[in-house]
Amino acid sequence: MKIDLKTLTIQKAHQHMLEGDFTAQELAQAYLDNINPEYNAFIVFFEDVLEQAEKADKRFKDGTAELLTGIPMAIKNNILIKGKRTTAGSKILENYKATYDATVIDRLKKAGAVFIGGTNLDEFAHGSSTENSAYGVTKNTFDMGRVAGGSSGGSAVAVASDMALVALGSDTGGSIRQPASFNNVLGLKTTYGRVSRSGAVAMGSSLDQIGPFGKSVEDVKIVYDCIKGNDKMDSTTLKDEVIEKAEKGIDLNKKMTIGIPRHFLKEGIDKDVMENFENSLKKLEEKGYKIKEIELPNIKYSLASYYIFAPAEISANLSRYDGVRFGFKKEGEDLLDDYMKTRGEGFGKEARRRIMLGTYILSAGYKDAYYNKAQAVREIIREDFRKAFLEVDVILTPTTPTPAFKIGAKGNDPIQMYLEDIFTVSSNVVGNPAISVPMGFVEREGKELPVGLQILAPHMYENLLFKVSSDFLGGPTS
Repeated sequence: MKIDLKTLTIQKAHQHMLEGDFTAQELAQAYLDNINPEYNAFIVFFEDVLEQAEKADKRFKDGTAELLTGIPMAIKNNILIKGKRTTAGSKILENYKATYDATVIDRLKKAGAVFIGGTNLDEFAHGSSTENSAYGVTKNTFDMGRVAGGSSGGSAVAVASDMALVALGSDTGGSIRQPASFNNVLGLKTTYGRVSRSGAVAMGSSLDQIGPFGKSVEDVKIVYDCIKGNDKMDSTTLKDEVIEKAEKGIDLNKKMTIGIPRHFLKEGIDKDVMENFENSLKKLEEKGYKIKEIELPNIKYSLASYYIFAPAEISANLSRYDGVRFGFKKEGEDLLDDYMKTRGEGFGKEARRRIMLGTYILSAGYKDAYYNKAQAVREIIREDFRKAFLEVDVILTPTTPTPAFKIGAKGNDPIQMYLEDIFTVSSNVVGNPAISVPMGFVEREGKELPVGLQILAPHMYENLLFKVSSDFLGGPTS
């Protein structure tokens, strides 16, 4: 049978393979044949895709196939897959081959997923456009003159343009949700500690989370259910019994209340994005949701505090790339010159900017003035969210203030680029889960560009996100 990649879901693909309509190898080949290099969504293509699919076919024959067996996936190229090049979008790791699997990869391998390749990203996930990659810009699915979003732009485009059925990304300040919004797919940022970070190239260790992209709530949930859970290799992961206790407190059948922080939605948002947002609220009201205005008094400080403690963590995490232990090396006159030349040539402009900013923040005399104060603000913002979630079940905002912008439009203005994360960054600051779902389209220069709706839930309440997302979009959640 001819495989219709546009309407394919994990469940449909699984059923077709069970019934023998097509094999995992034929499915993988269909996606490989659909790769469009013009998007520049991938840094690395894996040479063993059909071998992986052949193993999946054997599992269908012997009756051990699971839901994700044979499902073609794209993996952000900052997540380690043993034996595969993992560049993190940087020249400094250009030829690095992973020596072990990330925990999420190990879990997906056990389920029998097929990995197509490593997707493009802003260098070390530093960016909101995938323009900062050492391997070129990823282009938007709906307009190749516009950005894909970032930092997980390659993963979003791979799913949106049917080069993979689902994908993994990482989210430190909006890096899954923002490109999901720009490319009309779903992107889930999980509760901090819900998915292991072991084997993910670190950006900001108190912020990073791995999560899935998909074209349906159901697909996102299936991948999430596979990769979630406690991991002895990551001490920040939550204990399973803590999750079970929290999930018992979720009543998915009650009439729910949506919180809208309107005081935070007054400036800098495109008029047509807000029009889509208001229409989305009406749609949810028609489905029985109650809308309530809420106050998050200190949310406006989320972005400012983030850009203090995030660069500090980046500076510490990137200190390991010195040309001595692994990765790119540029010989100098002495050891110090080795370091300077290696890091000067190996890191791109944005990575160097964040390293310098973070090192300054952590320097003697400034840590108390900046870093510790930002952490104190973080706790205040957390308390604001805790209080808000006593009144409402979920909080809604647009995912981004605008649709995808033109390539090169904000590259020379880091402040404008950082403001792209204005709505997404708070969930990383406080650690709660959030999802971006397609909300509608706006017109720009004769082209229809997608925009996303962001849904935020309390810690460990991913199932609530899936419920509200499913009600909004229609269709099953599991």
